[in-house]
Amino acid sequence: MHCVYLSDGAPVTLLFLRVSIQLTHLGNRRACREAVARATEMQHPTPFFREVGAGPGVVCLHANASTSSQWRALMERLAPKFRVLAPDSYGAGRSPAWATDRPISLRDEATLLEPVFARAGEPFALVAHSYGAAVALIAALARPHRVRALVLYEPTLFALLDAEAPPPNEADGIRTTAARAAIALDAGNPAGAAECFIDFWMGTGSWARMPEARKGPIAGSIVNVRGWAGALFGEPTPLEAFASLDVPVLYMVGKDSPASSLGVARLLTSTLPRVEVIEFEGLGHMGPVAHPDVVNEAISRFLERG
Repeated sequence: MHCVYLSDGAPVTLLFLRVSIQLTHLGNRRACREAVARATEMQHPTPFFREVGAGPGVVCLHANASTSSQWRALMERLAPKFRVLAPDSYGAGRSPAWATDRPISLRDEATLLEPVFARAGEPFALVAHSYGAAVALIAALARPHRVRALVLYEPTLFALLDAEAPPPNEADGIRTTAARAAIALDAGNPAGAAECFIDFWMGTGSWARMPEARKGPIAGSIVNVRGWAGALFGEPTPLEAFASLDVPVLYMVGKDSPASSLGVARLLTSTLPRVEVIEFEGLGHMGPVAHPDVVNEAISRFLERG
């Protein structure tokens, strides 16, 4: 091999080697920084959230198979008087994906939302539906001096029903539905899993009647159905703990809702110390989505009372 020498006596081949080593070190440093950033994001994930308005803080939590967009109409309605924030939960919208290496609990969901709670100011109100309402209750228990009011539409804390009496019980409907959806997923049929889930909550044939544009995101999120069920059936908080929530609570139910969510309502409304109950005639579990004007009117009145 012939070497060309530079003025300092070093051959060009050695120069190439030095540059190669330097670039390798630079690449390793960049890779390390990226790895640290990824690890930090995993340890301290940040949720996506929407924000409008000014005034006392209100945080809105959505249901399963939904996103923060569920609350757009309510956000517009409240914006003149309130600062309203609506985050996406794990695996929904633009928030971090559902973990695959460990179960996610309702406490984990609440921890994900801590930056949103901080931005809302103190004290803030929580408005929440279904799975989101279960997260809201756990979040309020952990932050009793930061939450000024709760607005809940059918929290799905099914563990309370199993704690009251082992199966068979009122939770069997959703238990069976989640199992059927999981079987459909294992068979490579996410649309079939979504149909099980949606038809349980909204009535037989609801999935078939749903616009195609809405089906894709729901079928995409339904992959988390085992995780949702695990969080809701595995929540260890006992019913009596909710008696310590000394804040005004608006608890809304649909008269046509399944026994699974109405059973939870039966337990919680008899335990929460400052609860006001509204039962909507002709509405079901998905009232905030299917009939937002009716539900949002009740939410607005409650919040504006202070």
